[in-house]
Amino acid sequence: MKISRLLISALAALLLPLAAAAELKPVTVVRGLVNPWALAFLPDGRMLVTERPGRLRIVGADGRLSEPLAGLPPIAVSGQCGLLDVVVDPDFATNQRIYWSFAEPGEGGNGTAVARGRLVGERLTEVRTIFRQLPKVASQLHCGSRIVFARDGRLFVGLGDRFSRKDDAQTLDNHIGKVVRIDADGQAPADNPFAGRAGALPEVWSLGHRNIQGAALHPQTGELWASEHGPQGGDEVNIVEAGRNYGWPLVTHGRNYGIGTRIGEEGPKAGFEPALRHWVPTSIAPSGMAFLTSERYPGWQGSLFIGALRGQALVRLTLDGRRISAEERLLTTLGARIRDVRQGPDGWLYVVTDGADGSVLRLER
Repeated sequence: MKISRLLISALAALLLPLAAAAELKPVTVVRGLVNPWALAFLPDGRMLVTERPGRLRIVGADGRLSEPLAGLPPIAVSGQCGLLDVVVDPDFATNQRIYWSFAEPGEGGNGTAVARGRLVGERLTEVRTIFRQLPKVASQLHCGSRIVFARDGRLFVGLGDRFSRKDDAQTLDNHIGKVVRIDADGQAPADNPFAGRAGALPEVWSLGHRNIQGAALHPQTGELWASEHGPQGGDEVNIVEAGRNYGWPLVTHGRNYGIGTRIGEEGPKAGFEPALRHWVPTSIAPSGMAFLTSERYPGWQGSLFIGALRGQALVRLTLDGRRISAEERLLTTLGARIRDVRQGPDGWLYVVTDGADGSVLRLER
């Protein structure tokens, strides 16, 4: 009898996630968005959605799409760059603040910046740019980026290497290919790992990144997890820790575009952090990511979900502590580039599909 119960329990553990995948039902919340990039939920259930061409909109619970909000600073819209991530302040109920990242034009080209403002109704007030990536670069590629609030109220910002400046990802005198950690007003915390070091920018938290497109805080540990694009293969998932070097372009599984030659060493190599997961030889182009904490999907609680652009799928990673033990690809028949994924306050997963007719979908069962 005991063996039978164990067998039934094991079968249930195996079949429940499969049943959840089979029952996924994408429900359109809103469509007609142009290259939507990020999704964030307001406390009242409304959603903020960014469009890369430079528009920030509010989506009502009924799917009503607002006009673009006025008050955004100038945005450099070109190639992969434009209006990018958006997050809601954990204390929004009292301060009404939201934060967003964008490509800021300026001398020398553009650079990823972070601004904040107060959302009053459907308008922005008290808008201020609190962080600017240095230096600005004449590039329309690898702008990153994701913003994540840490438990202490500070912000992590993932930044790209701007494609043409990959070697700068290994030096501390710039923000190229870095994760930075800043206070809510943009100042560098005194306990940042390189604060006070000669020649290092005090905002730098970690280095050796190529193009961070997804980031989320682990709900139990509070650790920052991030996904980033490799070149031809070599996409990665990492736990991003203070002062660590994640290798790009010295240690990578990626290859040079077209010719497929090696870029650096594959590792592991002392002094460089190995990725928890990498994809070779084909890139999936990982994007936004979210940990599932709700019980909406039996067998999936605790999984990490990552959107895939080139892979046109929602990737579910099963976790065993810090180890990724399994991978599953969902929504493969949707035929859409998944740009972002978030868990809503109702416990459902929401995904953002990229394109000229982008949408927000709620994944029901």
